[in-house]
Amino acid sequence: MSRKIELLAPGGDFEAIQAAVIAGANAVYCGLATFNARNRAANLSFEDLTVILRLAHKYNCEVFLTLNVVILEHEIPMMIKLLNKLVNSGIDGIIVQDLGLFKLVKKHFPSFDIHASTQMTIVNEGQIQFLAKLGASRVNLSRELNINEIKTMTALAHDHNVLTEVFVHGSLCIAFSGQCYSSSVSVGKSGNRGRCSQACRDEYEMTAAGNLFPLNLKDNSAYFDLPLLVDAKVDSLKVEGRIKGAHYVYTVIDTWRKQIDHFVETGKILKDDSNLHRVFNRDFTNSFLHGNLTRDMFIDNPRGHSVQHAVELSGAFTEGQAQEAREELYAQRLDLGAELADKVKNLSFAKQPLALAFTGQLDEPLCLTMTVGDNETIYTVQTESQLSPATQPTIDQATLAKRFKNFATRDFVLEPLNCSGLGHGLSLPFKELKVLKNQAALLLNNLTEMVSPVVVTPLKNHKKTNGKPSMSLLIADEKDMSLCDATDADIYFKLPESWQKDCDKHIEIFQRNPRLIPWFPAVLIGKNYDESVRLLQQVRPARIVSNNTGVAFKAFEMGIEWIAGPFLNTTNSYALLTLKEELNCAGAFISNEINRSQIENIARPENFKLLYSIYHPILMMTSRQCFFQQTVGCTKPSIDEGCMLTCEKATTVTNVKGVSFSIDKQKGGYPSIYNDEQFLNLDIVHDLADQFDEFFLDLTNIGAGSKAEQDKAQLVVHFDNFLNGDEKAQEQLSQMILVSTNAQYQQGL
Repeated sequence: MSRKIELLAPGGDFEAIQAAVIAGANAVYCGLATFNARNRAANLSFEDLTVILRLAHKYNCEVFLTLNVVILEHEIPMMIKLLNKLVNSGIDGIIVQDLGLFKLVKKHFPSFDIHASTQMTIVNEGQIQFLAKLGASRVNLSRELNINEIKTMTALAHDHNVLTEVFVHGSLCIAFSGQCYSSSVSVGKSGNRGRCSQACRDEYEMTAAGNLFPLNLKDNSAYFDLPLLVDAKVDSLKVEGRIKGAHYVYTVIDTWRKQIDHFVETGKILKDDSNLHRVFNRDFTNSFLHGNLTRDMFIDNPRGHSVQHAVELSGAFTEGQAQEAREELYAQRLDLGAELADKVKNLSFAKQPLALAFTGQLDEPLCLTMTVGDNETIYTVQTESQLSPATQPTIDQATLAKRFKNFATRDFVLEPLNCSGLGHGLSLPFKELKVLKNQAALLLNNLTEMVSPVVVTPLKNHKKTNGKPSMSLLIADEKDMSLCDATDADIYFKLPESWQKDCDKHIEIFQRNPRLIPWFPAVLIGKNYDESVRLLQQVRPARIVSNNTGVAFKAFEMGIEWIAGPFLNTTNSYALLTLKEELNCAGAFISNEINRSQIENIARPENFKLLYSIYHPILMMTSRQCFFQQTVGCTKPSIDEGCMLTCEKATTVTNVKGVSFSIDKQKGGYPSIYNDEQFLNLDIVHDLADQFDEFFLDLTNIGAGSKAEQDKAQLVVHFDNFLNGDEKAQEQLSQMILVSTNAQYQQGL
């Protein structure tokens, strides 16, 4: 085979990046201290990054920078300042989650290569088309996809000149990335801001199935699945691990490098993955890749499994034999560490010397000869004008030293200027020196022109055109259609995440009830996405709400008005502008993760609605895996299509601090976990009513373990009265909704 397969390594700190480079990574991804989704990693300063770029590029390794968090309004100027520095740094790509950042980069920094982060929950073909339109050059596909889904997505991506990237090794999240709010809800540290506290690794009270860590997945390893990934034409194999050290990175990347090289040379794979077991792991699974979602994916211990694996592999019967196995493992680790140290010690990341020699005589051009490094690479440039007798300031060594004082200092050490070949008493228009300097810089920068700093003015905040905010409701059962009789509110109807193929049930619901507005979920995979598109085609609703950018893209193509749902994590003005200008979006829900001060300065695009949910169950996470296997137990060996369509189990789990969470599974839905409290935010109505067009109520029967059945009709009356200024209604709502919080609105991101 001849197609290049990129091995993409994590780089949480300087040492880990060195280890990745020396182990044979084709690229590394790393983050600065701000704007990246691994705040627990050591991360880099900008000065560190320039050194890393110099080192990596010397060894033909690319560097991608993670800017993969949602951006707050007040951070936009800081982001522009950073992008102005990065654009001339030589960085090979940036990894992005925030829709607003796509817009800023595409418009003001078009030279950047943009990679769509796994935080964007990329699971269907419409999302590929959407991201291609936004300017993404590659997408990191969701970890939950199986190989057939990956193959289909990759083929479409290539049709749109987009590369695909797949995680092949490292930690697995139980939740869909970008759709996990557990850390945000429980400890106020959002995964969408790189502050995940790994709540899924927490200990819980013993479940009925006998587990203390019921949400803890084994680590991902597709080491033996390389032929499948090659056949799927995946472009980049990505290793997770930016919070892991150099020893881990070196071992994993070196092992994968040998596997890839062996397969390229022979068409066969290596059978020995023992080194992968010698560094941190929670045991391994490839079940997502194979679509075999069994209870074997879980492990009831979030800590390292390598020692236990070594003991089990040794077949030890006595404690003495077990200790021998442990000592052998420690010795092997030391050997790997020594191997790394030996290879790294000769790595050179010093700046190369740069010698500048200026020559020229009367009636000749001024010539600059640059000699780079020990290899004596030589570049020559000269002025268009010729040197003339000095009737103005003389071109001499002092003048040239001043003009070239800070020339190319990012990557080179400037040696004293050599002007021995320059005549005396000569002059040249100083603008010619500037041109000469720019030409020289272009040569040293691989013919890539330096980009001038961009100034971005704040967006205009357009006022809303209507008066007081209206109310909208979400239902998921035709039985709740009676609520429509008591209100003129917009009524959204929640659609499932899993559909029975060619079933017209939901099409008929909208045909019977033309007042209903379709509400599409965040995750729609394979046929479930196809069936969602079929509903759009059959019903052709006047308007929809979509939490999935793939469905939104199809609505845009069909000319259907659409609203961006709350699970698109919208937090800034540029995200709103992206949705409006790129996909003709009519309005958007503002994220419930941000607080008043983070909301109030968001600028509304012209003729654009702003919506906010003031009452809903608090989703903590949604998973493609089954939560019931490890909690109440389940007789099915693995999740199948029938589980998605028919299962409607519910239970609770309680952590060791005594806090309970509801596990809920609706027919046609993914297993989800909800907080014990309802989200109820009446404060925002007092604070920011002038900013919003619509306040939203979720009246679906989800989160059953923590949500008491309410009199929905009475709730609607009280909320309607409250929005119309009846202060007694607030007390009535508080009496009905006994367990509630608006902590996210108070705290923010």
